[in-house]
Amino acid sequence: MPMSSKSNKPTTGTNLEHARLHNRRVVLEAIRQAGRLTRADLTRLTSLTAQTISNIVAELIAESKLSAHAPEKIARGQPPIPLSINPDGGFSIGFHVEQHQIVAVLLDLKGVTRGRRVHAVSYPTFAEALPLLLKCIDAFRRKVSAERLLGIGIALPGPFGVEGMSAVGPTSMPGWDDEQSLAVLRQKTGLPVLMENDATAAAMGERLYGVAGGMRDFAYLFVGHGLGSGFYLDNRLYSGHWRNAGEIGHVIVTPNGKPCYCGKRGCLERYVSGASLLEHLGVGADQNLSDLDLTDRKHTAGIQRWLAEAVPALRHAVSVLESLLDPETVLIGGTLSNDILGRLIEQSPPLFPSVSVRANRAHARLQLGTAGPDCVALGAAALVVLAELSPDYQALLKA
Repeated sequence: MPMSSKSNKPTTGTNLEHARLHNRRVVLEAIRQAGRLTRADLTRLTSLTAQTISNIVAELIAESKLSAHAPEKIARGQPPIPLSINPDGGFSIGFHVEQHQIVAVLLDLKGVTRGRRVHAVSYPTFAEALPLLLKCIDAFRRKVSAERLLGIGIALPGPFGVEGMSAVGPTSMPGWDDEQSLAVLRQKTGLPVLMENDATAAAMGERLYGVAGGMRDFAYLFVGHGLGSGFYLDNRLYSGHWRNAGEIGHVIVTPNGKPCYCGKRGCLERYVSGASLLEHLGVGADQNLSDLDLTDRKHTAGIQRWLAEAVPALRHAVSVLESLLDPETVLIGGTLSNDILGRLIEQSPPLFPSVSVRANRAHARLQLGTAGPDCVALGAAALVVLAELSPDYQALLKA
């Protein structure tokens, strides 16, 4: 599904020579939003001079990032030439690293999936997973021109770099957020590498590929082995200073409740998460939920016990997000099945009164995401593409 944006006036550019890279992104973003534009359209929309537009367009066509189409017929004068993003002009690789599998996708410059690979793992360290990452990258490199690979996005569970939390507990993936690990991957691939929280990447995946396509403000609850949230606010991602925005799983919803590995008691993640569901099913916390047949009648009682605890906790989470962010909606998705998440949503009413209770709502207060199981990997790869195309995302990619 192509990446699109249904709202916004394109960012205006600047004619200062030192802002050339910014201006390139302004031009690419304007065309990405519109689908096709002429040079005259770009001059009008971006406030750049005709000469600046001409120079940038020539450069981007030479790099194969833009395609020029047949001139449009007009009554008089030189017929304008429409320009569009060339999907083969650049590619990005996205990884979703979780406790039990690594999903890899290859996206083109328009955000269309060109390749996909999945590897089963078990709580891999970065060193253990590195050969698998390189294997995926090599496979994707054989599918496209190597010089057109823009970079790599990696999304994994947080929190990142938090003493006493980042390396302990059933949801942790220690060592992945170490700068030396990312430097190794950059050195071995020669590509820029971006790392993001899985819930934040999922929010971008949902914005580009799911039900949030036209939304400017939403929160996304990502239910995996643990629980996190991603924020898309004022038409852009918000990930926080240390990329830990949205660690809602460690907000206390039951004072003096279940002990949490973070050192507190009653954290939301202890009630709404894959790990908490496994507890109620009576299987080990390191079990892969996707290996269980949750339609088996022997799991019915455990699922009911989990829902009885998870639903009240979810109501608190929705109330917190609505009160803090005033979103259009709260979406929920993740690695739990749509059947389980759907039952969680169905049983959530009545939600607590909040600032979101209003008659003119366009969306339900809580609804299921639709971007699919590759949402996180797609979001991670899309962030790399947006770092190339969009002036709003230019700071995301760390070379």
